[in-house]
Amino acid sequence: MNELKRMLSFVRRAVDDYGMIEEGDVIAVGISGGKDSLALLETLAEMRRFYPKKYEVKAVTVDMGFPEVDYSGIAAFCEKFGVEYKVVNTDIAKIIFDVRKEPNPCSLCAKMRRGSLHAAAQELGCNKVALGHHFDDVVETFMMNLFFEGRLGCFSPMSYLSNRKITLIRPMIYATEKDVIYFARRRELPIVKSPCPEDHNTERENMKKLLADIERGNKGLKHRIFRALCKGEIDGFSVKGRYPDAGEIKD
Repeated sequence: MNELKRMLSFVRRAVDDYGMIEEGDVIAVGISGGKDSLALLETLAEMRRFYPKKYEVKAVTVDMGFPEVDYSGIAAFCEKFGVEYKVVNTDIAKIIFDVRKEPNPCSLCAKMRRGSLHAAAQELGCNKVALGHHFDDVVETFMMNLFFEGRLGCFSPMSYLSNRKITLIRPMIYATEKDVIYFARRRELPIVKSPCPEDHNTERENMKKLLADIERGNKGLKHRIFRALCKGEIDGFSVKGRYPDAGEIKD
């Protein structure tokens, strides 16, 4: 159970630091089928037992329309924690790969999946959507914006979508990817492998490898980047909370 306590500590700290959860919230966790979203789902479901502000958790998977993808393991997982689960069937894969034949499909795919997720969350009566971005995602996104767009920017820990009246929260921003991998293995999460042909063939994967190479000779680099993001108060990141450093999160 140590892995659960560890993940709960990361998530609660982020939730408290940024005020991500309020009394009566109904939170839809976006479930891709990967380790990150499933780890977040279990952690938020378990945290309901003791968190002082009462909230509900629901789960949504946007099915892109690839053939023979089985979500029955995720459905059973959600049932185990008493979480309502909805699968949204779409033709996103067909539109992107067959109709439009997008040479760089990731951006459009992400936009279409987000739209479907937000609409489903509204239909389920949710006022918040929780996404499974972790510490490494924060650093990679910041560096990708710097390298490819020449700007200082990242996704935000919290952001309000006025057109949907939904708040996006990212409660795992203090957990490293290694923490999530360890959690997923120990908890035997029902991971569904992505059938997308572009999986692991993205600019993000290239940035992940580059940072790993530099980190080997510069221990603590990613934590220093994260601290700089917080100190600069970029896109809602802040030093008001006790942001992680290399002494607190072990790689």
